[in-house]
Amino acid sequence: MEGGAAGEADAAEVLPQHKFDCKSLEAYLNQHLPGFGAEPGATLTVAQYRSGQSNPTFYLQKGFQAYVLRKKPPGSLLPKAHKIDREFKVQKALFSVGFPVPKPMLYCSDASVIGTEFYVMEHVKGRIFHDFSLPGVSPAERSAICVAMVETLAQLHSLNIRSLQLEEFGVGTGYCKRQVSTWTKQYQAAAHRHIPAMEQLSEWLMKNLPDNDNEENLIHGDFKLDNIVFHPKETRVIAVLDWELSTIGHPLSDLAHLAIFYFQPRTIPMLNKCFYIQESTGIPSVEELISIYCRCRGINSVLPNWNFFLALSHFKLAGIAQGVYNRYLLGNNSSENSFLFANMVQPLAETGLQLSKRTFNTALPQIDTTRQLFVQTRKGQEVLAKVKQFMKQHILPAEKEVIEFYVQNKNSVDKWRKPSVIDKLKEMAKAEGLWNLFLPAGNGISQVDYALIAEETGRCFFAPDVFNCQAPEPDVASSDATNIECSIQRDGNSYVINGKKWWSSGAGNPKCKIAIVLGRTKNPSVSRHKQHSMVLVPINTPGVEIIRPLSVFGYVDNFHGGHFEIHFNQVRVPASNLILGEGRGFEISQGRLGPGRIHHCMRTVGLAEHALQIMCERASQRVAFGKKLYAHEVVAHWIAESRIAIEEIRLLTLKAAHSIDTLGSAGAKKEIAMIKVAAPRAVCKIIDRAIQVCGGAGVSQDYPLANMYAVTRALRLADGPDEVHLSAIARMELRDQARGLTAKM
Repeated sequence: MEGGAAGEADAAEVLPQHKFDCKSLEAYLNQHLPGFGAEPGATLTVAQYRSGQSNPTFYLQKGFQAYVLRKKPPGSLLPKAHKIDREFKVQKALFSVGFPVPKPMLYCSDASVIGTEFYVMEHVKGRIFHDFSLPGVSPAERSAICVAMVETLAQLHSLNIRSLQLEEFGVGTGYCKRQVSTWTKQYQAAAHRHIPAMEQLSEWLMKNLPDNDNEENLIHGDFKLDNIVFHPKETRVIAVLDWELSTIGHPLSDLAHLAIFYFQPRTIPMLNKCFYIQESTGIPSVEELISIYCRCRGINSVLPNWNFFLALSHFKLAGIAQGVYNRYLLGNNSSENSFLFANMVQPLAETGLQLSKRTFNTALPQIDTTRQLFVQTRKGQEVLAKVKQFMKQHILPAEKEVIEFYVQNKNSVDKWRKPSVIDKLKEMAKAEGLWNLFLPAGNGISQVDYALIAEETGRCFFAPDVFNCQAPEPDVASSDATNIECSIQRDGNSYVINGKKWWSSGAGNPKCKIAIVLGRTKNPSVSRHKQHSMVLVPINTPGVEIIRPLSVFGYVDNFHGGHFEIHFNQVRVPASNLILGEGRGFEISQGRLGPGRIHHCMRTVGLAEHALQIMCERASQRVAFGKKLYAHEVVAHWIAESRIAIEEIRLLTLKAAHSIDTLGSAGAKKEIAMIKVAAPRAVCKIIDRAIQVCGGAGVSQDYPLANMYAVTRALRLADGPDEVHLSAIARMELRDQARGLTAKM
């Protein structure tokens, strides 16, 4: 890794040839880097990253502060190489416009401090994947990682160099010609033996320069998977590293460099893993990567001179490998395995020559993709099939028994207890492996997979509970959760909770032993979104008072343990009961509520299907004014409108799920907000139509429609009122329109 680092685990002791005066560096940073000396008594520790082969990169830590330092290597260097000042300049420009790079903090041109010029940037904590076959992640995540990577490249190439004030960062048109000339000279200056293929490739490239060698975009120069930091949990790019080779030039050179691992020779031991890329489920084909890139940039996916750029990428990589080996011979290498690069040069050059003679069709074949939208993974299909079978064999036949239990016990002391058949069904589901299906990381299924599974379970009110996938209830009932005043304050080795909560879900269930309480831990020095914490509170703790159950449109939710008003009066719990840390309550909530909110929507699709089924059955059975209800045009239209609405919200739900899979919850905010408004609204209308078709029976206990309506109408409040979501959608739409990001259909 070369750049703002993912973690100290990638770093080790500084190599002897790269040691420098740490005390001199510390004194300089104390004087010139704001906040560096903020912790009295803390000492500076330095470790070196091993993955980089170019400019030495170091992990700096002083107390709780972490930075990354990047410097020139020592000794004799190739001309125009290792331009640290250029790296700092381009990162500073990119950071200013919000492109994901580590924040550049300080540049030092004074070589007397540590022996060479250097710069310091923020330490970015995330994930870096060094194996391009992406082992150990699900197929859905592999695909999402690749998509995020190529979309980030397209974003880079869409930036305006004038807006970045980088017009002078390059030397004008003719980039491809300069590249061939520069890398030929770099190779010749570092060559340790004669390799005919390098000379032949250099000659071919110079004779076959693209006609449009006048592109002027900011390019990275070494854009590849292990130069990218992904979010710790999401498939979102949070930093692009190693800008040493960045310049103004032709963007297809970056795209070809990214695609190079689809073509590299098997004879290179260090790159053997790359050949499992196309055998790894979920990895897009090179044509798919090109299609995504071109769509994001709004250009034609038929790329002229693609063979030239692939050949150039192999030529450059061979030149880089030669330079790494040359630094090994000079004794200033950045990695212990630098000597291995000598054996990479010839096979890379020979592969480049072979690619130069190939004809490529980079456009994807024109096929009907509508059937391939939001396709489940094989694992997801298998789980859905098992869920459907379990629902048919066990859950639906038990529905009458469960309903009768609650009707008979609605006024008894057992009204909060669940019928024994539920526990039996849970054990059966667990034995079938149908447990905690809403946790994709633990089951190898995606959010798209789960969306269709949740729709199936949503057809029966107790099915989600059987699979331990019941709805996660919101921790608060406030549309602006920063208003929460329930107090959670530190007192020695304890936290003391004071406040009142309502809509506290499940408190009536005899199995409910612990409450998760969100409250305010006042700290005026931080933002209002970091003043709330979550703490575990045993229900039997002194001061916890369960006041009353709350009903929804007159219905008391006995099955889920009810929704209660609870008071906390000087409730004291150990400090160890705090979850994650002070001020991180909203962080915890959003991490669960993002996917959890669309899980509600997924289930309502199944609920809507059930309501439509009831509507159709009733319309087919009942006669009014001499004909069946469905023969009346208004009822026929209700049925048609309901089917259209279900298909619409299902597609939007799946899109939101797909966005979470590929962008994470933060990147899917807009889609989540849209479906949160659309699904309950549409399903309320469908249920209302079904009630109307059923007449008086529709509002009675003979049909589940009244309860279905109450639950669905409450959803328009439970995860935030429609008005809040609509305001958020409007803000995001205005932002996207201003950035020109709205998809053109």
